[in-house]
Amino acid sequence: MLVDNKIVFITGASRGIGQAAAVIFAKHGARLILHARKTKSLQQTIAKIQEVSAFSPFVVTYDVEEYDSLKNAFQLIRKEIGKLDVLINNAGIMEESMLGMIREDMVNRIMQTNLQSVLYHMQFASRLMMRQKQGSIINVSSIIGTNGSEGNAVYAASKAGVIGATKSAAKELAPFNVRVNAVAPGFIATDLTNHYKRGSLEKIVENNIKMKRIGQPEDVANVLLFLASDLSSYVTGQVIGVDGGMVI
Repeated sequence: MLVDNKIVFITGASRGIGQAAAVIFAKHGARLILHARKTKSLQQTIAKIQEVSAFSPFVVTYDVEEYDSLKNAFQLIRKEIGKLDVLINNAGIMEESMLGMIREDMVNRIMQTNLQSVLYHMQFASRLMMRQKQGSIINVSSIIGTNGSEGNAVYAASKAGVIGATKSAAKELAPFNVRVNAVAPGFIATDLTNHYKRGSLEKIVENNIKMKRIGQPEDVANVLLFLASDLSSYVTGQVIGVDGGMVI
């Protein structure tokens, strides 16, 4: 039980990496707080958790672009639970566009969801964790944030910003025994990548991924578990790639 009885808050827990993390953390004894825009979208995640854990998750629903709703969720957590051991900033969106076609509304939407919400979640979570003198914050960045990708300048900028915010927060919070790290997934089989056609997938695997397979959400969730647990008690300010050898 690597996170036995730890209070773990996962944003974007309705699918993909967030859902996989929720299930794996539940198996290891975590008391979960799950976020999504709507409660209905968490039904599958909750059902999977109930198969492996006796603890029922605490659910908060809001749009991460809405500052007041986000703030109110943390006030509710503080009132109803009173503490927070782990925050996993997973909620995010991906929209592709070449530089000449970038729209203002797209930039605002991606930056608000992928970067601004990460900053605000860290801000409110750290206030709880600093009082406790312990905690772990884990931000989900991307290989695109570390290396870029044609047609993804806005998304890359948002995820690169997450890395900068992670390193800065790690330096600021280390004296309070609050660790801040990030993961940078490569090509993972989630809704963000399911628009690729089979032929394109085969080319990506053959030409870009040294381990010759597409990553699964569980591959990322296992690294999140390590960073949340006491196994990584002296690890902070790091960005761990989970990409099967796309970047070596």
